[in-house]
Amino acid sequence: MNRNNHEHELKQLILKENRFIAGRRNKKETAINRFLADKVPEKLSESINVAFSKAFSIIFDKGTSIIELTYKKDELEKDFQVDLYSARIRGTRKSLKKLSNKADVAGGVNLAASGVSGIGMGLLGMGLPDIPVFTAMILRCIYEIAIRYGFGYETEEEKYFILLLIEGAVSYGSHLEKVNSKIEEYISNPVLPENYNRTSQILNTSSVLSTELLYMKFLQGVPIVGAVGGAYDVIYMNNISKYARMKYKKRFLLNFTSEVNI
Repeated sequence: MNRNNHEHELKQLILKENRFIAGRRNKKETAINRFLADKVPEKLSESINVAFSKAFSIIFDKGTSIIELTYKKDELEKDFQVDLYSARIRGTRKSLKKLSNKADVAGGVNLAASGVSGIGMGLLGMGLPDIPVFTAMILRCIYEIAIRYGFGYETEEEKYFILLLIEGAVSYGSHLEKVNSKIEEYISNPVLPENYNRTSQILNTSSVLSTELLYMKFLQGVPIVGAVGGAYDVIYMNNISKYARMKYKKRFLLNFTSEVNI
């Protein structure tokens, strides 16, 4: 792998990351959020928070194998090994981009699926019931991206990384910068923080999600017009997918800085 090509890819990626963070420095409330602000029941945020927390806990404990039935994990892993070999031998930017292009495709497929599901649930007026489905789709998307860059997702360390990715992708300002720093620290040294507790991290991630999706999940609970709220699943999935692809790509690129001919 050619050092110049590798370094160019890394520099471009860092610029992309910086633009993502800069674009989320301040949160701008939409007109629809302002319209719904005084119409949302006080306890809905707590209900959404609990729903996300339960969804993450159940999927991490029992649901990952079910999600894996929706894609061919073994074939994706073999495909990665072929592309990795090509990148090492050829060392061209084209061979490096082939890996990221396939990760982009994985993100796009899951993006479309989340839109269909969210709109369908919204037409039926199902806001809270959509949360386990949406959570499963988020994790499916991240799992596929991880495989495309040669990483697993089964260990406690990787679950921590995934939860941080989701939390960061839907955060703004100083909170995003704080989570992003934790992610960068993990990329440099992929170990769990001292006194780490999965339940606490799930609560942190779920709290950010429930705050961010509050108005849309409320709207999604209204039959027919709820399709508008459900359509916002695509926006959030896109942000999560984009952020995850950048961070996994960075991990991939940094893993090869010590290889011969990089």
